[in-house]
Amino acid sequence: MQQQPPQGFSIQGAVDLGARQAAAQRRQRAAQATADGGAPGAAPGGPVIEVTDETFNTEVVARSRTVPVIVDLWAEWCGPCKQLGPVLEKLAAEADGAWVLAKVDVDANPQLSAALQVQSIPMVVAVVAGQVADGFLGAMPEPQVRSWLAQVMQVAEQLGLQPDGSPDGAEPGQPQPGQPGPGGFGPDGALADPAFAEAQEAMERGDLNAAAAAFEKVLAAEPNHPVATMGLRQVELMRRVTSYDQASARQAAQDNPDDVDAQLRVADIDLAMGKIEASFDRLLEVIGRTAGEDRDKARVHLLGLFEIFPPREPRVTRARGRLSSLLF
Repeated sequence: MQQQPPQGFSIQGAVDLGARQAAAQRRQRAAQATADGGAPGAAPGGPVIEVTDETFNTEVVARSRTVPVIVDLWAEWCGPCKQLGPVLEKLAAEADGAWVLAKVDVDANPQLSAALQVQSIPMVVAVVAGQVADGFLGAMPEPQVRSWLAQVMQVAEQLGLQPDGSPDGAEPGQPQPGQPGPGGFGPDGALADPAFAEAQEAMERGDLNAAAAAFEKVLAAEPNHPVATMGLRQVELMRRVTSYDQASARQAAQDNPDDVDAQLRVADIDLAMGKIEASFDRLLEVIGRTAGEDRDKARVHLLGLFEIFPPREPRVTRARGRLSSLLF
C-alpha cells in the first residue's frame, strides 16, 4: 500500500511545526517508558498497536495478510479523535485478536499521512490481505462503528480470512496446509501463486506498474480471476489518483458539473479516501442526468470501481441495484 503522494500534493501547511514537535516528544516519552520497563500507549502484540512511517509495512500491510488491521489516523489536538479512539480501542479489546487496531499519529508520521492522502481526521481505514478494503471519516457512534466492522469482517472472510483471524483452510473440506485456499490464498494468509506475491511485493515498495504487470500476468492465464481482478483494479485506481492534483480536481468538478471526466476524477479520489458511497453516488448521479457516450463512460467507470470489491459487498450490491433502475 505504499502509494506515492498525488502530484501537487503537499503537507506543508497541513501540519504545523509545533504539532510535529509535540508529537515527536510524545514518541520519545513512549520509547523511554518502554526502555524503563513501563507500558507505552499500546502493548506490543496486543489488540492495539502504534504504527509509524517506518513500521507501517510490517505492522499493517504484512500483518493484514493473516488478520484484518483497522488503521486509526489521529492527532493529539483533534477533539473528534478523542471521542472515536476509545470506542475503537474498546471494540479491539472485545474482538480478542479477530482484528488489530493500528493507531497512527498523523503529526508524527507525515510521510504515511501523505501516502494515505489524509485530508481530515479522524480517518479510519481497514486493510485486509494487503489491500485497503474500506474506510470512513469522522467520529461515528459505537453502533455504526460496530456495523462497519461487521462489514469489514465479511470482506475478510470473502478474501480468505476466517473471523478469528486465522487463514482459511483449517476447516474440514477446506484446503490443508501446503494447498492454496480460496481465491489463491495460502495457509499462512499470503497469496499462494508466485505472481500474487510478486504483485504484493511491488505494491509494498510503491512500484504500481510492476504490480499491475503481475496481476495482468495472472489474468492472461486465468481471465476473470477474482483476486487478480480486484488487485489490478485497485492498482489502476491508485495510479489514476496519484496523477491527480486533488484540490484542482475537486474545484473542476464543482465548477463544471457537466464535465464527466472531472466527475470521474473526484469519484476516484473519494473511493481512494474510503468514501465509497459518495464515490458511487457521484457516478450514479452522472449516469442519471446524461445520455449517449457520457452516460456510457460513467457506467463503464463505475463498473470498474465495483471490481475493486468482493462481489457480495453490500454497498456494491446497493449501487448495482440503483444502476439497473437508471439504465432500465
